[in-house]
Amino acid sequence: MNAVIGRIVDFEKNVFARHADLYGRLASKGQSPKSLMISCADSRIVPELILQADPGELFVTRNAGNIVPPFAQANGGVSSAVEYAVVALGVTDIIVCGHSGCGAMGALLKPGSLDEMPNVAAWLRHSHAAQGVVHNCYPNLPDEEKQRVLALENVVCQLAHLRTHPSVAAGIARGTLALHGWFVDIHAGSILALDEATGRFKPVTSDQPIPVALPHAKRLAAAELP
Repeated sequence: MNAVIGRIVDFEKNVFARHADLYGRLASKGQSPKSLMISCADSRIVPELILQADPGELFVTRNAGNIVPPFAQANGGVSSAVEYAVVALGVTDIIVCGHSGCGAMGALLKPGSLDEMPNVAAWLRHSHAAQGVVHNCYPNLPDEEKQRVLALENVVCQLAHLRTHPSVAAGIARGTLALHGWFVDIHAGSILALDEATGRFKPVTSDQPIPVALPHAKRLAAAELP
C-alpha cells in the first residue's frame, strides 16, 4: 500500500496540477462522454489507456467477463450504467470489450472451478449462450484455443443482450447509437473489432476505418408501412 499512497501524492501534486484546467471545466460543467465501454474487470485491461482518453471522455463499467445481462425488471449495476449513459449522458457509441487470457472465460471451460464461488458462477450464466456456440459450432477446436474463441463469441453474445435494453433499442432505431465489439490481445497489444458486414472480427489498422458491429443508421422497421 505504501507504493499506492505514493502515487496518490504524485497525483495530487503533479498529475492534477498538469490538468488543472481540464478538471476545472469538468467540475463546473460536468461530464459529456460520447462513448460507453463495457469491459472486463481484469486489472490488465485499462479502457482509458487503450483509448488514450482524458478524464471526462469515456464512461466505463467493468465486471468479470465484460457481461451485459439481458434486460429484466430486476435492477442491476450494468443495466443502470447502460441506461444512464444512453439517456442522461447521450453517448453515441457503446463498446463491449473482451480480451485474451480472460479468467472468466477460462472458468467456464473448467467444470468445478467455480464450486467455491457461487456468485461468480451465477454471474457467468450470462455467458452460457457463448459457451453453447463454441461447443456446437467449433467441435474440432484444440483445447488451447477454446478460451480465446469463447472470449470472442462472448463479445457477440453480450452485444445481443445489450440490444434487449429499451434505451439501447430506442437509440439504435433512431440511428443515434452504434454498437462495437472489441477484443484486446494482451500479448500482442493489438485490438480486433467485430465487422457487421462479415460477422467476423478484424484487426484494427491505421489505414482502414474501424470495423463496426452495428453502425449508426435509422432502423424503423415499420416506417414505410401504409
